[in-house]
Amino acid sequence: MSTSTIPTHATGTPGADAPLVSAHGLTKHYGPVVALDGLTFEVQPAIIGLVGANGAGKTTLIRILLGLLPPTAGSAFVFGFDVARHAARIRQFVGYSPEHDCLPPDMSATEFVAHMARISGLPADAARERTAEVLRHVGLYEERYRPIGGYSTGMKQRVKLAQALVHDPRLLLLDEPTNGLDPSGRDDMLDLIKRTGTEFGIAIILASHLLGEIERVCDHLLAIDAGRLLRSAPLATFTRRTGVLAIEVEEGSDQLAAALGGHGLRVRTDDGRVLVALDDERTFDLVRDAAVDLGLPLVRLEQRRHRLEDLFRDSDETGTTGEPGTGGAAAADVPHTDGGPGQPDERREVTS
Repeated sequence: MSTSTIPTHATGTPGADAPLVSAHGLTKHYGPVVALDGLTFEVQPAIIGLVGANGAGKTTLIRILLGLLPPTAGSAFVFGFDVARHAARIRQFVGYSPEHDCLPPDMSATEFVAHMARISGLPADAARERTAEVLRHVGLYEERYRPIGGYSTGMKQRVKLAQALVHDPRLLLLDEPTNGLDPSGRDDMLDLIKRTGTEFGIAIILASHLLGEIERVCDHLLAIDAGRLLRSAPLATFTRRTGVLAIEVEEGSDQLAAALGGHGLRVRTDDGRVLVALDDERTFDLVRDAAVDLGLPLVRLEQRRHRLEDLFRDSDETGTTGEPGTGGAAAADVPHTDGGPGQPDERREVTS
């Protein structure tokens, strides 16, 4: 059966008029340790990136949303259901893939995923059919009868995704789903997650400390730092164009910077690139004329975009949760070194 038939949502939409997830003053203490500190947010269905450094509170938040962990104070709702009172009902509509390995090594993928389907309430025949569908979707159909203990890390991550999908959830909670994968395996997993969310209309909360993953897959960002909300907004608001023009030349970047500075432009060099503040429309003409006068071939000319690390950097420097890159309009303030113009580095991490 084609994977396009995977969604078979039960009739009735839980909390049709409610947000996907909301929290109000959500707090969790582990003794003297504060894991979540007055977290308040609301998100609608989308592919949501839950980003923060290791220890920021991402896993604690996920466990509270699943009803597996009681909050110390505050409240949280999934599909409009209170996690403190309707945990079992919430889990009927939610699929969960934990960060750490939790798979039985002696069972095959088919046996394990079908078992999880039965636990979720599917009849035996439906469980077998759904298991075959989701294993085909995650790319394990040919390997479905092998013991999981012989699987690679990437295959085990796919089994975890399959068991989270098998009961046809409306929301997937994925905790570090690329953990332990090499770059190729990470790319494949991110493509699979993106396809699952977009083709099948399943809302996803993807917890990660890798900023490149969030930028690549997600539509909405939920950023937390030390248990506090740093920002919740559509991802496009973070990656919009800045007022900085990035210029690459084969050689002579210092000469070009000096020439542009002589015309009164605010300019600096960064890793061989010339970064110029776009104060008015004449900037492009001045760049062109200066490059021609100096005989410098232009390699790349583009308006830069904000990066997610700007959000965390600005928070660390100012202690605020303002817009990324708004610490000042000068070119010296806005630019931030990344993996290259327009090339996000998948390994960029959020660090505390």
